[in-house]
Amino acid sequence: MSVPAHSSGPGRRGTGPAARHGADPEQAVALARELHRSALDAATANRYPSAIRQMRRGLTLLDVPGINPEQRLEVRTRLLATLAFCLAETGNVDDGLTLLAGVDAELTALRDGTLRTVLWTRVNLNRATLLCRVGRMEEGIARLDDVVARLEGVVARGTDPEVVDLLVLALSNRGNAHGEVYRGDRAIRDLDRAAALADAHDLPLRAAIAKHALGNAVQRAGDVPAALRHYHEANRAFQELEPGLLLRLRIDQAEAMISVGLADEAGRLLDEVLPELRRERIGQDVAEAELLRAAAALQDGDLVLAKRTAGAAQRKLARRGSPAWAAVAGLIALRVDVSRALGAPRRPTAAVVARAVALSGELAALKLADQAAFALVLAARLEIRRGAADRAAELLRGVPEPRRTTPIDHRMLLRLCRAELALARGNRRVALAQARAGLAELGRMRDRLGDLELVSGTAVHGRELGELAVRLVLRGGDSATDAKRLFTWLERTRAQLYRYDPVESGVDAELAERITEVRRLSRALLRARLDGLPTARLEVLLRASRRAANQLGWGAGPWGTPRPVVDADEVLARLGDRAMVSYAVADDELIAVVLVDGRVRMVRLGSAAEATEGARRLHADLNALAPDHLPPPLAEVISTSARRQADKLDRVLLRPLAPMVGDRELVVVPTGALHVVPWGVLPTCANRPTAAAPSATAWVSATREDRDPANGVVLVRGPGLLAAQGEIERLADYHADAKLLGVTEARVGAVLEALDGTRLAHIAAHGEHEPENALFSRLELVDGALFAHEVGRVRRLPHQVVLAACELALNRVRPGDEPLGFAGALLASGARTVIAASSKVGDQPSAAAMADFHRNLAGGASPAVALADAVAADPLRRPFVCLGSG
Repeated sequence: MSVPAHSSGPGRRGTGPAARHGADPEQAVALARELHRSALDAATANRYPSAIRQMRRGLTLLDVPGINPEQRLEVRTRLLATLAFCLAETGNVDDGLTLLAGVDAELTALRDGTLRTVLWTRVNLNRATLLCRVGRMEEGIARLDDVVARLEGVVARGTDPEVVDLLVLALSNRGNAHGEVYRGDRAIRDLDRAAALADAHDLPLRAAIAKHALGNAVQRAGDVPAALRHYHEANRAFQELEPGLLLRLRIDQAEAMISVGLADEAGRLLDEVLPELRRERIGQDVAEAELLRAAAALQDGDLVLAKRTAGAAQRKLARRGSPAWAAVAGLIALRVDVSRALGAPRRPTAAVVARAVALSGELAALKLADQAAFALVLAARLEIRRGAADRAAELLRGVPEPRRTTPIDHRMLLRLCRAELALARGNRRVALAQARAGLAELGRMRDRLGDLELVSGTAVHGRELGELAVRLVLRGGDSATDAKRLFTWLERTRAQLYRYDPVESGVDAELAERITEVRRLSRALLRARLDGLPTARLEVLLRASRRAANQLGWGAGPWGTPRPVVDADEVLARLGDRAMVSYAVADDELIAVVLVDGRVRMVRLGSAAEATEGARRLHADLNALAPDHLPPPLAEVISTSARRQADKLDRVLLRPLAPMVGDRELVVVPTGALHVVPWGVLPTCANRPTAAAPSATAWVSATREDRDPANGVVLVRGPGLLAAQGEIERLADYHADAKLLGVTEARVGAVLEALDGTRLAHIAAHGEHEPENALFSRLELVDGALFAHEVGRVRRLPHQVVLAACELALNRVRPGDEPLGFAGALLASGARTVIAASSKVGDQPSAAAMADFHRNLAGGASPAVALADAVAADPLRRPFVCLGSG
């Protein structure tokens, strides 16, 4: 974030009086100065139209006869320097630069040398900032070098507050510019000095601006968690000192989210910011926000929105005289067209290839090396699809090796293109080697991240590489060797967030405070809805509070210690008499990899779309069947439909595998929509112990015996379960060491404390899966919601957790089969087994199922065996699944 030299610190608020005609010279100068101070505050808060009006009034005042020429020139210079920046921000940059050049020429008439230096610095600092804003980085940095050198000389002779303020600002802007061109060491040196000077001279807003810029610099160096921590600190300061700067901060936060695959979250944030930016007519920031909105839409697969928004950004940036940024917007538009061309049945045209090559040259001329290389790789991919492998190879030879700071999506695209080229030339081994190397690179990035959402989001960058590898293996045939190879690739590409041993850490105090605020706002919103009161303001506050809580989690240290991906032999050794079925999709083909009796086999099951549709329809029927008091005729109609859907799904997913798995206990690794399947409802799994795991690697980890010892049982009852009175008390009869937390004791803090170090925890409470924000899926307790965010930071989670609540086995499934929700957070954080419902469930069938389950458990059955028997009594009304080890 480059900040103009007009930016003011706290304590400089003006009243902005109206200009008065006929004022005497002294009054006119005083009023002009006051208008400038008020305009400074408006400009600092990005309220440029208001600032422009006030500065024009100030310039009019300086036309009063009799004003001292030196005073007139000084105040006029300050007004024009700031006005030039504001006009450039709301219009064309060249207009602002032209105005600044005129101001610079006028300064030669100023006799006071020190004042001339200060004003020259302001003018040139704004000039440099504008150059950087439109992507002319080297020109801007050269100007900033001159400014910093002059200011350092003045500071060496004294500590004039205005000069120190300008030096801090110049260092911040130069550091930000160095960060933009990936000179991380220089960026950090300038920004650390800026922050130290600001702290030493009590300039808290300047320190926050430097912290924001430091976040940008480390983000471009690839350290997203550190960037998010810096953004959080800047956010806290801006809210107190200058909320107008939050808009620019939100843009940079969105860019960080996109870099780790959280396109949906970034899109929501930008959709909130853009209307306000447009109201304030902040031209560059509007265009950059639209550009990032296009990038988020592209990552999310919304090609129409991506193309439209990229085009709007490109037009604005071209009008502003910002060719570098306009070319970057053009690259996003090109990526949309390339995506469409590669997905079409016809070969891409030569015209789109020529456009990609031309844009690469344009980007290279603008010194945007990574973007230029990216466009060239796109051109090579198009040529491969056109059947011109030699031409593609020639283009790839012009692509430099990635630098340390090259973005991860650029690296993955280059790997993908090299793999596709190898495949076009018939070299399957090289293609797989490229895919393997790319996914390893992505894994190294993932290992540095500090939050479940960040780890799950990054999978989007490796999606195409993983899909290519799977398709390539499937072309080899259906032999046992091919089946083993496919299994290995599935494990490399799916559910990577479950591949970590989480570090022991409690909820950070600030994060806990923010989650408490989310809990309070959630309850207030619910009450408002029940009372029929307006909810718009509460919804805005709740979204902002959730985002702040998420970002605090994102900036934490690494999530945990990565474990190696397991191979088929390791799984076979652990399975014993059980069978594992790992599902995969390639194009529209559903495949099962079956591991049983020391063997690995592959079975092609047919249409993936058919299985997906069947899973969704079954889920809808079970939801409809959930209420406790459905009229019998309606319940029979829905049950008939659900049984029909379950049978159709069973014929696709399990019956073809019956000769291999027999009546063994099953471990299933679902894919995509199959994560929603309640396996006990399918006829083949009737009364069959079945556990569902996010990956084979996660299952092997959950079955390890080297876990910390745990003791005791905690039974929790939430409010509002009127149809299940006495359920918890009855369950206590099965466990001699049970601790009960009834409705009044079941407060969030008490429940979290009780979970720590417990062998078995059972929570009977209403719950809700939050599809847009999985870590805010929740259980309702007497003092509000217990969020997945919080259980993920319990130091030692129970070995077994039972969630007698609706839908908390559901997950949001990101690319790379990365499922995340309440149950997922428990598994990823160290729980071995989670029993939860994958659909809505009534209070009465839930209580009955849990009574049967605990009776079986107390009799010595494993969780999977105990649940299979409990579900079999009424499978359609008891859609519970055993997740994890079983």
